[in-house]
Amino acid sequence: MKISRTKLVVGTALAVIASVGIPALGQDRPESLLPPGFDDPVPAPAPTPRATTAPRPSQPGTPAAPAPVSGAPVAGATPLPGGTPTPVPSAIDRDGDGQTDYAVIARYELPDFAKRSLAQVGPSSPASDGLAADAFGTADGKFLQILMRRTNAPVASRWLSIALRRALLSRVNTPAGVHGADFAAERAWLLIRMGEADAARAMVQSVDIENYSPKLFQVGMQAMLAAADPGGMCAMVHPALRASPDRNWRLAEAICAGLAGDPAKAGPLIDAARRRMGDEIDLLLAEKVVGMGVAGRRAVTIEWDAVDRLSAWRWGLAMASATEIPAALYDSAGPQVRYWRATSPAGGLRERAELAEAAAGQGVFSSQALTDLYGEIEEQEDAATAEVAVARDLRTAFIAATPAERVTQMRGLWDEAQGARAKYSRLILTARAAARLEPSEALREDSDRLIASMLSAGLDRAAMRWRSLAPRGSDGWGMLLLADPSRAQVAASEVEAYKGDAANRAMLVAAMAGMGRLPGGEGERLMRGAGVEFEAANAWTRAIALAAEQRQPGTVVLLAAVGMQTRVWEGVSPATLYHITRALTRVGLDGYARMIAVEAITRL
Repeated sequence: MKISRTKLVVGTALAVIASVGIPALGQDRPESLLPPGFDDPVPAPAPTPRATTAPRPSQPGTPAAPAPVSGAPVAGATPLPGGTPTPVPSAIDRDGDGQTDYAVIARYELPDFAKRSLAQVGPSSPASDGLAADAFGTADGKFLQILMRRTNAPVASRWLSIALRRALLSRVNTPAGVHGADFAAERAWLLIRMGEADAARAMVQSVDIENYSPKLFQVGMQAMLAAADPGGMCAMVHPALRASPDRNWRLAEAICAGLAGDPAKAGPLIDAARRRMGDEIDLLLAEKVVGMGVAGRRAVTIEWDAVDRLSAWRWGLAMASATEIPAALYDSAGPQVRYWRATSPAGGLRERAELAEAAAGQGVFSSQALTDLYGEIEEQEDAATAEVAVARDLRTAFIAATPAERVTQMRGLWDEAQGARAKYSRLILTARAAARLEPSEALREDSDRLIASMLSAGLDRAAMRWRSLAPRGSDGWGMLLLADPSRAQVAASEVEAYKGDAANRAMLVAAMAGMGRLPGGEGERLMRGAGVEFEAANAWTRAIALAAEQRQPGTVVLLAAVGMQTRVWEGVSPATLYHITRALTRVGLDGYARMIAVEAITRL
C-alpha cells in the first residue's frame, strides 16, 4: 500500500491594550476517518465573483461602504446599457509611456456585473469553510486593524492558529472605518507573519486589482514573494508603479518582462537598476529570475558571503530561481520563513520534511498533507536516507499485519523525535494511522499517546472509542474529557480524578469551566482550588468577553490570538485558556475550544 497522501469599543480598552503589555495567556478542523488516499480533499474552487451591488443605507451591524479608490476614469470605453464597455480600437493600445494599460484591459475582460465589491472581501465563503459574513459584527475597523498589526505571530497554539487562518480568510463584511482593500491587506500581512504564504496570496488575490490601495500593493508583493511566486506580481506591476514607484516595483517590472520572454524590455530595465544599485544581492536575484524567462541569456552567480539578513525579496526570488540559501541565513529570519519553505513546491522533498513537521505543529500543514509528503519521499528519494526510513516506518504503521506491530512503528517515530515541538509534530504525523486501530486491551499501555495523536489532528470521534480503555485519571482520560464532542456536563469528581501534574490539572479545570462543562458553581470552586486567577480583569478580558456576548466569532478569534502571543505553551496561563475557551464556546466555535484545551494537556 502506498501512503497517499462591536463596533467593539470597551471604554478605553483600545488605549489600554496599546499602552500596557498583555500577559501571554499563558487546519485541520476535526477530520474524517478514512484510509489515506480515500479522503484527499478536492481543491476548493476559486471564489466565484459576486455581482457588485449598490450600497445600502447604513444599519446597525452593517459597515459603511468604503470610499472608492481614486483614479481617473478609463478613457475610450462607452458603457452599454448592461454595464459592459464597448471596445474602442485605441483604448488599450498604450497609456502614453509605452506600457500596456492593464486597467483598461480589465474593463474588457471583466464586465461590471462580475466585479467583486469591497463591501465584502475574502476568498472563503461559509460554503468553503469560511465564517459568516458578519463574523466581525459591528467591531470598529481601525480597532481590528491595530489588533492584527500588533499581533506577534506565530502564537503558541496550533489549533488557535488554524482558527485564526479560517477567520482571516473568510469573506466578511468590511468593518466601518476602514477601506476594504486596506482591511484585506492587514489580514494578508498577518497571514504572512503566521507562515501562511499560500493563504496570504489567496487573500490578496480576492480583491480586484483596480481596487487595490497602496497598502495592498505593498502587502501583495510580500505575499507573492512569501509564496515564491514572482509571477504573481506581474498583474500588479503597472498599477503599483503609478501608486508607489519604488525600486522593488521597477525590478518586478523587469522580472515580469523576462518571464514574458521579452529581453528587449527586461534588459534595459535591469541595466538601469544596476546603475542605481550596483551589484546588490537583490538586483542579482532579480536578474537571475529574468534570465530564467529569456532562455538563460543573463547567467548570474549568486554569492551570499556579504549577506547578513534574509528578506522576503531574497527568499522568494531565491526559491523561484532554484538558488540555494545558506542554512545560517534562516536564523536571521523568524520561524514563519521555514513554514513558507515547507509549503513551497520549489526544492527537494527531503529538505522540506523536517520543516513540514514543524509547520504541522504550527497548523500550517495538516496531518494529511504531512502524510502525503512522506509518501512522495518514499517513492522518489534515495532509499538510504533518513527521511525514507521515516516514510517506511509510517507506511508500516498503516499496513502492518497486527495492531502491536503498527504501534511499535508509531512508538519508534514518537521516541526518536528530539524536543517538545518535534514530539508533537510526530503525533500529528501518526494521527491517521492511530485512528485506524481498533481499541484493545493489548494496546492500553499506549493509549495516552494514541489518543493524543488522534486528537492532534482533530479526529475526536475516533479517539472517543478509546474511552473505556484509557485508565481513569490518566492524560488520555483527561484529554477525552475535554474532547468529548457531545459537550455533556460532567461531575466535579470526574475532573478531580485527573492525576496529571499541577500545571495540567489547572489547564484541565480552566478549560472545562470555560466550556461550561461543569455544573453550577463547581467550575469556579475547582479553579480557585487549582489557583486559576479567572476573576482578574483587564482590557483584554473585557474585550473578548464583550465580543463573545455580541456573537462576533471573528473578533473573538483575533482577540484570542492577541492573548496568546507566545511561542511556547509554558507562557500560556490557565486563566487565559479559561477566557479563550469560554469565548470560543459562546460564539459557536466549541470544536476549536475543545482542541485547544486538549493541545494544552498534550504539549505541557
